[in-house]
Amino acid sequence: MKRALVGDIGGTNARFALWEDNRMHAVQVFATADYTSPEQAIGAYLADHGLARGELGAVCLAVAGPVDGDEFRFTNNHWRLSRQAFCKTLQVERLLLINDFTAMALGMTRLQAGEYRTVCDGTPDAGRPALVIGPGTGLGVGTLLSLGEDRWMALPGEGGHVDLPVGNAREAQIRQQIENEIGHVSAESVLSGGGLLRLYQAICALDGQPAPLQSPAAITDAALAGEPVALAVIEQFCCFLGRVAGNDVLTLGARAGVYIVGGVIPRFAELFLRSGFGASFADKGCMSGYFKDVPVWLVTAEFSGLLGAGVALQQAG
Repeated sequence: MKRALVGDIGGTNARFALWEDNRMHAVQVFATADYTSPEQAIGAYLADHGLARGELGAVCLAVAGPVDGDEFRFTNNHWRLSRQAFCKTLQVERLLLINDFTAMALGMTRLQAGEYRTVCDGTPDAGRPALVIGPGTGLGVGTLLSLGEDRWMALPGEGGHVDLPVGNAREAQIRQQIENEIGHVSAESVLSGGGLLRLYQAICALDGQPAPLQSPAAITDAALAGEPVALAVIEQFCCFLGRVAGNDVLTLGARAGVYIVGGVIPRFAELFLRSGFGASFADKGCMSGYFKDVPVWLVTAEFSGLLGAGVALQQAG
């Protein structure tokens, strides 16, 4: 049986691995800016591992955006892909394109001990949906359903673009400040890498303070060093994430649990675990008791999207 290849392609990096016997190995990361197309990057990957074109039976790529039709244009880098041309160029028998958050959700089914931390204790109800939510370049939201017999369905959506919820007067002021700057305020407007900087600038403007920090990384570093304004911004970020995740749990009935993924939160994991996320998560008035047994986990696994692409390939048969 021919080897399969899985890929998880983002705006900055493309991750590839071989998938054999339902397991992933030989992970390699490529900068998308260094290649003109996914075919070129995969060609380099194959060469690095002594494989010729034509040795892959199937490829599954996790990509950001809708995946209908032959042509796919990446939303966050310069690459384009034609299914037909891709298979011809790499001599691949089958190409499966899936949404990146579909892959991320499916990747949760392969988590190992040590790849997640408990944020809120609870008992997952395996017969109900699970929520997968992750601040990164944007805010990804997906739903994971168990179909039984180790089969899963992932439902992608555009939940990152719901309205940003507010739970008190201070949050209403913050939201209004941001609305004055950009118009409509979606959850992603705040709960993303760029959103963290926007939140910092809004809070500084509201409080009449200078805003010297110019990047999400600088804000995170300052908070970790104990700088009070940056700490307050991180705390508010975590509370907003709790409100959005709580809304999603109520909407989906996601009593199988919540997986916090993406590249932003792990950078300040200890602050997140001590934050008001949990209180905001369950702050739903008469429905607050609904959250008593809903577990929340912070995922620290490095290649969940790649694993999820493998699971998708495996389930596709």
